[in-house]
Order: sequence, then C-alpha cells, then structure tokens
Amino acid sequence: MLIRNILAALSCIVLLAAPPVRAQTAPQSAIDTIEQRGSMMVGMATFVPWAMRDSQGKLVGFEVDVATKLAQDLGVKLELVPTAWDGIIPALIAGKFDVIIGGMTITTKRNLTVNFSAPYDYAGSSLAVAIALQPDFKLDKLNAPSITIACRRGTTACTNAAEFFPKATLRQFDDDAAMTQEVLNGNANAFAASEPLPSRTTIENPGKLFTPLSQQDQLNRLPSGMAIRKGDVDTLNVLNNWIAANTKFLQARRHYWFETQDWRAVVGKVN
Repeated sequence: MLIRNILAALSCIVLLAAPPVRAQTAPQSAIDTIEQRGSMMVGMATFVPWAMRDSQGKLVGFEVDVATKLAQDLGVKLELVPTAWDGIIPALIAGKFDVIIGGMTITTKRNLTVNFSAPYDYAGSSLAVAIALQPDFKLDKLNAPSITIACRRGTTACTNAAEFFPKATLRQFDDDAAMTQEVLNGNANAFAASEPLPSRTTIENPGKLFTPLSQQDQLNRLPSGMAIRKGDVDTLNVLNNWIAANTKFLQARRHYWFETQDWRAVVGKVN
C-alpha cells in the first residue's frame, strides 16, 4: 500500500513538472513568404475570359486583373504561373506558387485539400448544344447513351454534366478550344462549361449552336474563392479582408470581362 502511494505521488510530480502541451505551430505563412520574396506567385489556368493570352502573348483577363490589384495593394511584384487545371491543386500543395486565383469554384471535395478565401465571384455551369437538337428540345434529351457531351477535364462543369446526364458519354479535354471544336465538328452533341463560354461560343457560331439554359436555370451556380495551403490562417485573413475591401473593384472588372465585349478591341485575338 505504501509503495502504491509513493508511486502515485511520483506520478503527480512528473505531471506537474511536464511542460504544457502546445498547439503545433503552423509553417511559415504564404503572406510572410510573399513579403520576404517581394513577389506573389499566382497559379492559374487559361479560361476565356478569366485568363488568356492576347495577340502579343501576354496574359490578360478577369483573374489577371484581380491578381494584379492584390499584388499592388500588397506592395509586391506579380508572378503568374500558368498551370494545367487538373494539376493545379497538387502544384499549390507542392509549393509551386503561393495562391490559386483562377476562377476555382468552392466545393467540399476541393476544400478537403485546400483552404478557400471568402467568395470573390460566382460561376455558373451551362451548355452549348448542337443546333440539330434544337427542335422540340428538352434538357432530358441529353441524358441518353446516344449523346456525347464534351467538357474540360477537372472542371466543375464536367462534374455537373456527369451528375445531370449520367447516361450520356462524357468526353474530356485539356483546353476550351479542343472542347468547343469537338461540338462544332459534329463529334459531340454539346459542351458543358462555365458561363460566359457557352453563350459567347454560340454567338460566334450562328446557326451551329444554341444555349438552352437561362442565367436562372444553369446546371449549377457556385462561389469562387482563392485557394491556399491548409493551416495558413494569416494569409486567409489577408485575402478575406482584401476581398471585403474591394467589392466595387471586383464588380467593375467582372462587368467588363463577362458582360461586355469591350475588351476584344483591346485584347485582339485570344488563345
């Protein structure tokens, strides 16, 4: 009994003497790295009009404007890092750049691997359909084994197409040009993509395509956020506050790139 009491007392002494358990310190935040480097590295993929190359090869678009303004406000240079869309999250996690600013919709699956800022934009998935299907068209007409729907690999629109039209054949591409051309060439019956691509492609190809969905009837409409690596609270705080302070700027740039064609005269041919 005496031995038990002595052991119990010794255990209490050890517990009291042990240092308090501390929360694991997060690695250096991206915002600290950006300030020390003097530049912000932004990952993005080319999507018209989010980010695209003009006739001179320069990257332009809505996301480029957003990234440029953010870098200016941080007082650092901007480095754009074009990255294949289906590999952009692994590239962020691997430290190839500091943040993704690329029209990335916030989804639960993506949120398991990255943290998102507050929404700074909203993107809706829609369709452009071959004109041959227009007579007596109903949306469920696309949900058939005889139908082929093109989409861009790794996008929310691809996921939406698979959910809405499970019986159709889904053909995935690595860029918008190949996706849209597949329908124009008659090798697919429709393509699914974020607006304004379906509407713009339909206007540019009169008599070949039609858009069956209005703005209110899109396949999905989800918020877009800037993506950073997990555990980076400081950077998340900076991004959220920047978005809140720049609402008018974001609205104005969205209107220019998505609701007008004014940029075409300035940008010229895009790739």
